[in-house]
Amino acid sequence: MKNFINKADEPTRRQFMQNAARAYLGVHLFPMLGPSIASAAAEGAAKGAKAKHVIYLYMSGGMSHLDTFDPKPKKKDVMGPTATIPTSADGVEISGYLPKTAEVADKMCIINSLNSNQGAHEQGSYIMHTSYSQRGTIKHPALGSWVVKLGGRLHPELPGFVAVNSSPELTGGGFFGAKYSAAPIGRPNQGLQDSRRAGQVSKEDFSRRLSLADRLNKKFHDRYPNTDVKAYEELYREAIALMNSKDLKAFDLGEEDAATRKMYGSGNFAQGCLLARRLIEHDVRFVEVQLGGWDTHYDNFTAVEGRCQEFDQAYAALLTDLEKRGKLKDTLVVVATEFGRTPEIKADHGDGRDHHPSAFSCVLAGGGVKGGMKYGETDSSGGKVKEDKVSVQDFNATIAYALGLPHDLVIMSPTKRPFKIADKGSPVTSIFG
Repeated sequence: MKNFINKADEPTRRQFMQNAARAYLGVHLFPMLGPSIASAAAEGAAKGAKAKHVIYLYMSGGMSHLDTFDPKPKKKDVMGPTATIPTSADGVEISGYLPKTAEVADKMCIINSLNSNQGAHEQGSYIMHTSYSQRGTIKHPALGSWVVKLGGRLHPELPGFVAVNSSPELTGGGFFGAKYSAAPIGRPNQGLQDSRRAGQVSKEDFSRRLSLADRLNKKFHDRYPNTDVKAYEELYREAIALMNSKDLKAFDLGEEDAATRKMYGSGNFAQGCLLARRLIEHDVRFVEVQLGGWDTHYDNFTAVEGRCQEFDQAYAALLTDLEKRGKLKDTLVVVATEFGRTPEIKADHGDGRDHHPSAFSCVLAGGGVKGGMKYGETDSSGGKVKEDKVSVQDFNATIAYALGLPHDLVIMSPTKRPFKIADKGSPVTSIFG
């Protein structure tokens, strides 16, 4: 076999390697003579990618773009009581509900031209997280799972993907398997649950139990050597390594001083942002933090003001803190949501706004993104994208691009179907410096 490979001409040799990758690794690469996962990621990094980490802040429920990042000050019938204020970026205005965010706008790229084809919460959140529409026959990997799959973990013991206050339905490994699912955090103050040895169990007794479990597991794995069993065996070993890691302290907010915790705020989302900063400092690759409550069919303005108060302080603190510590340059901070809200104000719903996937806003900061700018534009009422439309898939491809990951690399699922991190999306490269 070795002689055959050595004697083959270059296309034949590459074709052989491609077929071998497809057969033994489940990886299918396009174009035909394309790179491996590792080399493709390295090639992307060589093109100038600056981000190593992602902090993904998900505004669950459909954040009103009009009352946050895409206000229309000349349209009083659209804006209601929402005021517009200037920011630290020339020519960029945002909602008056976000005064602290306005102070860090020079670090932000506000994308006001997002467009989705999904107008229901479950479907909209799913496509935002996976780049694919829901199907009953397959579970697609979350964006964080793709990032770890393509880019690898940065820390040998800590999880590559952590989700705070997020739904496991949106942060699972899909057909990549449980190994690539997010490690879930409920309350940031409580850290990673069940990650320490019980106090009543001595170190010696714990080691003895592990040894016994290893022997029993080996018999089972030898008898049932399938990929799912193998994946859970790897998870088991990673959990043990995590329990013994000196960097488990990354999950302990008690190590932060009172002034820093106060700067972020006391709510779950705020403390989740602080935890995210700690985790990326300890080389966790991708951290998602969710802030719910943006489904404002009723009493939109009161609800948005309340949500913005918690978001505003925490987000501004996160960007400021990352920059002070020299981490903003290699951390892409994403603000995302499943769709926006209608320009029409529903008086019969207590001044509420309905779902609006046709146009909405997301924000990128750090990780090589140019700050102090807007990208894309909606019409005068914020109802339709007027310029530089960005699909959900384009947005996710842009995140991949920031990380130097190959957005066009195809991986075959166990059922031999091709998938990419952002489906058919193309990155918006002009927003990078």
